[in-house]
Amino acid sequence: MKADVLPSLLQRLIRLNWGIVLLVFLVSMIGWGLLISAADGDVYLWASKQMVRFSVGILIMLSLALVDLRWWLRFSYIFYGIALVLLCGVEFLGFIGKGGQRWIDLYVLQLQPSELMKIALVMALARYFHSQSFPIPFHKLLFPLVLILIPVFLVLRQPDLGTAMVLLMVGGTLFFLAGVSLWIFGAVFIAISASIPVLWSFLHEYQKKRILMFFDPSQDSLGAGYHITQSKIALGSGGLWGKGYMQGTQSSLNFLPEKQTDFIFTLLCEEWGFLGGAFLLSLYVVLIVMCFRIALTTQNDFGRFVAIGMTVTFFLYVFINIAMVMGLLPVVGIPLPLVSYGGTAMLTLLMGFGFVLNVGLHRTLKIPRLSIGVF
Repeated sequence: MKADVLPSLLQRLIRLNWGIVLLVFLVSMIGWGLLISAADGDVYLWASKQMVRFSVGILIMLSLALVDLRWWLRFSYIFYGIALVLLCGVEFLGFIGKGGQRWIDLYVLQLQPSELMKIALVMALARYFHSQSFPIPFHKLLFPLVLILIPVFLVLRQPDLGTAMVLLMVGGTLFFLAGVSLWIFGAVFIAISASIPVLWSFLHEYQKKRILMFFDPSQDSLGAGYHITQSKIALGSGGLWGKGYMQGTQSSLNFLPEKQTDFIFTLLCEEWGFLGGAFLLSLYVVLIVMCFRIALTTQNDFGRFVAIGMTVTFFLYVFINIAMVMGLLPVVGIPLPLVSYGGTAMLTLLMGFGFVLNVGLHRTLKIPRLSIGVF
């Protein structure tokens, strides 16, 4: 039996979608180059650390991809529970950074549990919807709704409005794919719209300023509107071809804030112009299409929900970050996936791709609906 394990793993490894792996590697390479530029040529400040994290993340991604999909189905709720415990731990053990209490210091890694929750929530919802018969009665939607609202509440307390919105949108997408009636979405939309004045009163002052600056950054171009004002200047100054590698004035003179994290796409466009930005976007589009293709051709509900959930999460990262730096959305602190500097976000994204690859490997696997309900 043990002698058969190695050939079986090798066969699975060969059957993986290596096109996705290659695209992930290419996008990450672009990120390394940009991090070197952001550090004025210093490889060790950000880029080398990102490369190490990527190497670890790739190993995790491939490991997740090779495990039997039914194992992930079985332990989805446990994964969610661990992420939820870590998220609760931020309340007591978390440290404050960048205006929020979002990280737990594990000495070897500063862990951001809200990033792990993006993966865990998809897994838990996928398992629940896989266990149900469609159409799902209204009363059976309460449990998955609680699965979404608890982490959203905890994330908002940190505060992290951007991540809370991603959790809501990913959860809403999976609800839609599960066949939830459109009138329910309409009712939720009306309820949220009616509660905006109340929700506004709970926002922190800097969050209110970010939203107000979204409508008119010129109101405080040297204060709350500084980030987006400098971002637009850098984007426009790049032109069609850009100023050249490490020649961006906004970034090299430190006018561009958070150039290694949230605003790294602006750095790319200043140095490589419209064509450089379009090239990166084209890689993202191809990657998203390949992941959606896996989701659409998968023959079991659990795998389909997992693949779509992970792909939508990745898409939201890309869309929100780029729309944010272009001034089309308020600044919410969402990194550019696989490019921005950051440990937990990088590992979380690679975990997500690992699950997508796993689903692609088991796309023809038939998994009967669970008879054990929630647990």
